[in-house]
Amino acid sequence: KGRLPVVVGMFGGNNTAQLIKKFQSFDFSGVDAVLSSSPAYNKPTQEGIFQHYMALAKHSPVPIILYNVPGRTASNISAETTIRLAKAHEKFIAVKEASGDLVQTAHIINNAPENFLVLSGDDPTALACMACGGHGLISVIGNCLPFHTSEMIRLARNNDFAKARKYHLQLLDMDKWLYIQGNPVGVKAAMEILGLCSREVRLPLVPFSEEHMESLRKALGVLKLHS
Repeated sequence: KGRLPVVVGMFGGNNTAQLIKKFQSFDFSGVDAVLSSSPAYNKPTQEGIFQHYMALAKHSPVPIILYNVPGRTASNISAETTIRLAKAHEKFIAVKEASGDLVQTAHIINNAPENFLVLSGDDPTALACMACGGHGLISVIGNCLPFHTSEMIRLARNNDFAKARKYHLQLLDMDKWLYIQGNPVGVKAAMEILGLCSREVRLPLVPFSEEHMESLRKALGVLKLHS
C-alpha cells in the first residue's frame, strides 16, 4: 500500500523568469513531481512553449507533468510539441491532456517515448483516452465521486471496457451539472451536498446557484444508487 506520490500543481504561469524563481525558493521536501500548465493569456508560439518548459526543466529538482488545458489558457500545446518535450528532457514524465481532442491525444500516445505517461484531464473523454492507450486520469469529478471515477479507470486499465463504460455513462449526466457554472464551483456544490465542505468560493467566482442545486442533488442521488 505504501505512500502515494505527491504532485504540486502550482507551477504554471506566463512569466518564465518568475516561475524559475519559484522553483528556486520552494521547499520540495516530500514532493514527487509538479504539474505545470502552459503559459496563459500571452499565447506563445509552439517554439515559445517548448523553450518555456525547457527553461523550467533546468531548474526543477523534481519531474514535471505538462498540463495542456487550452480552454483556460487560450493556447494549445500541440501533439508535436508535447512529443518533442518528452524526448528532449528526462524531467518531463507525463502530460495531463485536457484539450478533449482525441486525435491529438492518440497522436501523443502513439509517438511519445514508451515511459512517458499520457493522462486524461478531461472527464467526458477519459474512457476514450484509455481505449487509445492512455495511462490514467487526473479528474475533476473524482473530487466528489472518487469510487465511480477510479473504478472506471481501474476497469479500463484491465481492458474491461464493457464494465468501464457503465461507469462512464453514469458519470456523463453528472458532468453536465458539475460544469454548468464552471469548475471548481460545481465540484464544491456537490461536495456540500455530500457533507464534505461548503460551496462558498472566492470572487470572481460565485457560489453554485440554488436554481441548479436540486438537479445536481438528483444526479448525485442516482449515482449513489449505483455505488
